[in-house]
Amino acid sequence: MERGKWFQIYKPTQGYWTRMLTAVGGGAMILWGASWLFNKFSVIRSTEYGLLIQVAVAVVYIVVLGFLLYWAAGKNTSTVDFFISVEGEMKKVNWTSRPEIIGSTKIVILFVIFVSLMLFIVDTFFMLFFSEIGVLKGPGFVSVFQGIFQYFRNVF
Repeated sequence: MERGKWFQIYKPTQGYWTRMLTAVGGGAMILWGASWLFNKFSVIRSTEYGLLIQVAVAVVYIVVLGFLLYWAAGKNTSTVDFFISVEGEMKKVNWTSRPEIIGSTKIVILFVIFVSLMLFIVDTFFMLFFSEIGVLKGPGFVSVFQGIFQYFRNVF
């Protein structure tokens, strides 16, 4: 390998955002993993070289996985070609407009409310039915309807 070629990124002008966002996400996961390892090795902190070992494990983890991330997102030809093709396909996507999303969201919310009410009614009916025949302990149809009738008679 020629001198300086190792730091040269494969097709640097293509798939920029896909690679950058992959690197940011991968970097965040690497840092989270290093933090997790650092905390897991806190049990040896009381030893003479505990803190040194704790830091060394986290740093080695960051360096090794950082190298692998750099290799995957910048040097590996098949991975980079995949990122480039993903970015090309994402540019072809016909994204939904804001009014369409708002309309679809309203329909979904209304449908969820309707289904919730229907399930509430059916569930209440079954509760009353099973209470009336003695399977469940609770008020039956007659008691519930008498209570409703009594409520409306007192209000009006």
